[in-house]
Amino acid sequence: MTRKQSILGTKAPSRSCEDPDCPWHGTVSTRGKLVYGRLVSRKARGLAVIERDYYQFVSKYSRYEKRKSRIHAHLAPCISAKEGQQVIAAECRPLSKSISFVVVGAQGE
Repeated sequence: MTRKQSILGTKAPSRSCEDPDCPWHGTVSTRGKLVYGRLVSRKARGLAVIERDYYQFVSKYSRYEKRKSRIHAHLAPCISAKEGQQVIAAECRPLSKSISFVVVGAQGE
């Protein structure tokens, strides 16, 4: 199985696209970090906002606090992810000023 057939344990989408920044049908290669989170917004064309929740330890109180961060990722037209769905994004080369991740799959796809 080649890397394009299975990127990091996710299956290739059934639709195809002509997007050069698509991790499946384009030339963008993935590397480094993986981000698992919830798709919050996809209003801009080709942009997905992914929100991830995590816990941060506060040593003064010896407790954990809940935090969240948002990451901008490129969403190819062949990946059909809806708002509120869990998605997986992989790190890639910088595609724009704020986009250094690309969505590789969605849960239930």
